[in-house]
Amino acid sequence: MPDPTPPAAEAPPPETGVSGKAPPRRKPAKLRAARASGPTDIHDPMVRQEAKKALIWLGIAGLMGLSVVLAEPLLIVFGGMVFGALIDGGARLLGKVLPVGRVWRVTIVLIGSVVFSLWFVTYAGTHIADQAAALPATLQAQAMKLLHWAEAHRIVTLNTRMIQSLTEQAIIGVGQLSGYVGGVIGGMTTLFLILVLGIYFAIDPRPYQRGLAWMLPRESRPFFEDLFTHMGLTMRRLLFGRLIGMVVEGVTIAVALRVYNVPMAALLGLIAGALAFLPNIGAAISGIIMVLVGFSGGLDMGLWCIGVWAVVLFIDGNIIVPIVAKKSADLAPALVLAMQLIMGTLFGLLGLVLADPMLAMLKVSLERLAVRSGKHDLPAPQDPA
Repeated sequence: MPDPTPPAAEAPPPETGVSGKAPPRRKPAKLRAARASGPTDIHDPMVRQEAKKALIWLGIAGLMGLSVVLAEPLLIVFGGMVFGALIDGGARLLGKVLPVGRVWRVTIVLIGSVVFSLWFVTYAGTHIADQAAALPATLQAQAMKLLHWAEAHRIVTLNTRMIQSLTEQAIIGVGQLSGYVGGVIGGMTTLFLILVLGIYFAIDPRPYQRGLAWMLPRESRPFFEDLFTHMGLTMRRLLFGRLIGMVVEGVTIAVALRVYNVPMAALLGLIAGALAFLPNIGAAISGIIMVLVGFSGGLDMGLWCIGVWAVVLFIDGNIIVPIVAKKSADLAPALVLAMQLIMGTLFGLLGLVLADPMLAMLKVSLERLAVRSGKHDLPAPQDPA
């Protein structure tokens, strides 16, 4: 029986051109418009490459201008990173003897620091504050004696008004230093922000590291991880060495001056310990103050203070500083001094304090860039913690 369903109509043969091939299908209008050349398209590969370089340089110039405008906030953030590295170093050191979580170790370090500060203020703060109040008068008297001696020996020719002006200016600087040692700092807000930022950085630095790495190209992220590791290790070792030097110098000077009954021995030890954080400049300032106070008790006491200062400088320059430089960053003294002058002039006391850590981080960055370019072969950091 025949099938009643009519046969399907055959599809018409595709249109062929002159060559016998099917003509190309026309693309949608939106796709053609999207792929059409625009007024900003650059077809020449060389011109395109140069345009990319120009945009990169413009971006760098813009970032430099922005960094100048935001220099002080960026310096506060860097100060928080330095304080965070200090807490992190304490937590890592504590982790070698106390197997607890990182947050607990950071908390223990912070509580220990607060307890020590409260103890120091309670038991030694009043005595040192009295000494700090008497220090400017003692230094003024010694400065007047020194100027009169120089005038008597015709080393300088000064009238009374000039002498009084010079001594007043010197006492203003010493008064600021005494206020700093006593804990009276004008920028309490800055100090508070540095402490808070440091605590956040120390509790969990990984999110901030991942955030910075995310803003970099994917191929640059392994280099950033390596750079971040080396910078953190160098910062911790540098700060640990600075703390050791501060404790050694402060305790040694306080005990040695106390043996000879030099007045204000505890305050002078505290000043020397605090200023030991500043290489080059700190030792000179604390030594001058110590010698002036020593000569207030006579020639023998002044010579004793000079001897103590020389011994402490020898220990610091030949034992502490070489060990710290070997383990962290070996920085040339002239380079450190130049960085301190620049940062101190631009940002005051905060810039002076952070000049040495910032210079160390710049050196680490340049070293890792040299390793990346294959010009040098530096050893990898060894951090068992």
